[in-house]
Amino acid sequence: MLFSPIKVGALTLDNRMVMAPLTRTRAGYEHLPNALMAEYYAQRASAGLIITECTMITPNTSAFAAEPGVYSAEQIEAWKLTTNAVHAKGGKIFMQIWHAGRAAHPDLNGGAPTFSASAIAINGDIHTQNGMVPHVAPQELSVEQIQVIVQEFAQAAKNAIAAGFDGVEVHAANGYLIDQFLRDGSNKRSDAYGGSFENRARFLSEILTAVSAAIGADRVGVRLSPLNSYNGMIDSDPIALIDYLSKHLNSFNLAYLHLMRADFFQAQKGDVMTVARANYKGVLIGNMGYSGDEAQQAIKDGLLDVVAFGTGFLANPDLPARLKAGAALNAPDASTFYTPGEKGYTDYPTM
Repeated sequence: MLFSPIKVGALTLDNRMVMAPLTRTRAGYEHLPNALMAEYYAQRASAGLIITECTMITPNTSAFAAEPGVYSAEQIEAWKLTTNAVHAKGGKIFMQIWHAGRAAHPDLNGGAPTFSASAIAINGDIHTQNGMVPHVAPQELSVEQIQVIVQEFAQAAKNAIAAGFDGVEVHAANGYLIDQFLRDGSNKRSDAYGGSFENRARFLSEILTAVSAAIGADRVGVRLSPLNSYNGMIDSDPIALIDYLSKHLNSFNLAYLHLMRADFFQAQKGDVMTVARANYKGVLIGNMGYSGDEAQQAIKDGLLDVVAFGTGFLANPDLPARLKAGAALNAPDASTFYTPGEKGYTDYPTM
């Protein structure tokens, strides 16, 4: 099953192994995609679908200092190196479009303020060019500012298509801006964007509507992580949240729902996959810690349709071939996940 084709929105994937989005910070402080990144993604073109690292939709929203963007003509042109290289190898690639919200920091963005659903800071520190510094309290977005960001997501989707991408994944997970609206630990608003599930999901709904109108819903996916406590996130009832969202998302006719099944830190637990599978009628992608065997069984049992592999693809450019052959896997080197250059990026051996 893992190696069988599947129709995902406008695309037919050669296999059901997706390369999950992985921040690798190789774009430099100019947030400009480059030839090294093109080589990295092209090496992994045997994935059924590649989803790129989170990509900034607008300036002054950096959370990692050296992540790429897609808001300038120069960036659009530079991304063509990657899309052309992946397509030349027969691969398919979506761009993950993203706004960091309160996870950004003024020190990474020329002193620009940060914004969120509510004026609540992430506890703890963030790595910047000035070393480790505390997160800052964000400004609460006005309704007018929210509408601007909705349109920035739509423009970013258009820019991604102009750069040669096959579609986009809206990043609504891992404690970034959309997720900051979805979960009640970070959203204390009393207007139309806070309180009920419908209100907390309104920002996401408006973005998905605008992005779908811009490029077609069959080229749009969305990623959720209702359990993940990364970036100081928590929700009072994550199971009820995914129950609502997985029903609500049916009306958008998206290419897929990409769901992170666990919490990086194991602070919150629960079975979100079964709830999503019961409710969501489209293609469901599962992510976080699946082995090849577990992925195969999960697809066979109908628990999900596609599995996204993160560090498995990071360390094994030819992961589908390795799993098919039952070959040993390279171990990922975590010390090079976010460092510049080729080491731990494009130098992992194939079989």
